[in-house]
Amino acid sequence: MRKFVADSITETVRDLNRSGLVDDITMKNIENLCLPEIREYSPEKIISIRKKFTLSQAALASIFNISPSTVRQWEQSNKKPAGASRKLLNIIERKGPEALI
Repeated sequence: MRKFVADSITETVRDLNRSGLVDDITMKNIENLCLPEIREYSPEKIISIRKKFTLSQAALASIFNISPSTVRQWEQSNKKPAGASRKLLNIIERKGPEALI
């Protein structure tokens, strides 16, 4: 539901921006406020995403600029991805690793 509302607001403001009633800075601010919530990733989901795009642990680590042992710890449930890593996992899940390369 939250995503639907955010998408509706963003689209309305985008229309207002196209017609010159809302400036570009306000448009960017609205887009930033309506960013989707980034969920947590389980070890199984991380493995699934990595395998879906045929990435090794080392390749995923390279894309994220982290060590392969960090990816291994995520997948073994010893650590959880946080902050930027969760955001990057979300981008890869939605758009593929090409979006980050």
